[in-house]
Amino acid sequence: MKQGWEMRQLGEVCEVIAGQSPASKFYNSEGIGLPFYQGKKQFTDKYIGDPNTWTSRITKEAFEGDILMSVRAPVGPVNFSKQHICIGRGLASIRASKSIDKEFLFNFLLKHENEIDGNVGAVFNSINKAQIGSIPIPVPPLPEQERIVAILDICFEAIDKAKANVERNTQNAKDLFQSQLNQILAQKGDGWVENKLDELTTKIGSGATPRGGKTSYKESGVPLIRSLNVYDDGFRKRNLVFIDDEQASKLDNVEVKMGDVLLNITGASVARCCVVPKEYLPARVNQHVSIIRVKPEIMTSKYLHYSLISDDNKDLLLGIGEQGATRQAITKEQIKGFAVSYPADIFNQKTMVAQLDDLNEQTQSLESKYRQEFDSLDELKKSILHKAFNGELTETEEKAA
Repeated sequence: MKQGWEMRQLGEVCEVIAGQSPASKFYNSEGIGLPFYQGKKQFTDKYIGDPNTWTSRITKEAFEGDILMSVRAPVGPVNFSKQHICIGRGLASIRASKSIDKEFLFNFLLKHENEIDGNVGAVFNSINKAQIGSIPIPVPPLPEQERIVAILDICFEAIDKAKANVERNTQNAKDLFQSQLNQILAQKGDGWVENKLDELTTKIGSGATPRGGKTSYKESGVPLIRSLNVYDDGFRKRNLVFIDDEQASKLDNVEVKMGDVLLNITGASVARCCVVPKEYLPARVNQHVSIIRVKPEIMTSKYLHYSLISDDNKDLLLGIGEQGATRQAITKEQIKGFAVSYPADIFNQKTMVAQLDDLNEQTQSLESKYRQEFDSLDELKKSILHKAFNGELTETEEKAA
């Protein structure tokens, strides 16, 4: 540790207040009492977002400038409180003393937010007041803390601007592909026809949940595709779960075959669709996903996929979804009745698909490049934080920042 720095425990330089939830009968949405936060749901990059719940019975409080830590899964994320609030069991308030700069403290906790381990329980990972208070923290003299914070502010502002540019470039690439997709599919001419999907398919139907629900999931076996695997830009293997052969045999009627188009039919991701790569077949789908199996002599599955993600058809699909109390849904009959325009000549469909595949490949390549840039900026931020709390931010780095 750098000369002049002291290693202290967090509880020695801060006051830690563990949250406590009032009875729910005191909650309201009319702004009566104090804003109430249960956990990190409203966390942003730095300052907690606006409340949607208030409480007329006050238990544990946090004030403007206090650092709020999530103490139940996930453990560690931090935000600043913007006002006087009431905190529930999912949060703790960390109030800096005069011996430590609150921005210095925040950046220290930010650096370590993925390293703070709590108690492993049956439901939550959690951390308590005593464990927070025992976290070791290097404490330099206040002027040094302020110097470090000033450098970090300059560096992070530059990183945030660079990340915003990357995000903008990524969205521009997606928008460009979507615009070109819309233009290609809008060039209808001689030889184009329109039919309902019921006339173009051999199967339209949603999946089912295996007996036992999540308890039936395995680490390997037959893939069970859910709505969070289905995206317009392609199938995503992240969060893919598996079921055993016995469970799969009971779901043979919802087996995904080569060329099937999958369409999300419920929830926030309704109307997203994709074609599943052959390496994930055979597979099954759950009840939130519908299988659309086209007649190959009439239409290619890739053409249908591109058609369904075009802006016009996407808007129509979103429009037919029934609005329930908590979710939007598209029924089997609505899918059957959905009309699609297409070139009657399969060769023309394949020509259009090849053009769109090429555009999509270029877009995916750009997005991959931008994701790498974004990840590199995150790594740079971690590297700067590591140097900051090891006393390695030199005068040269300060000028460079």
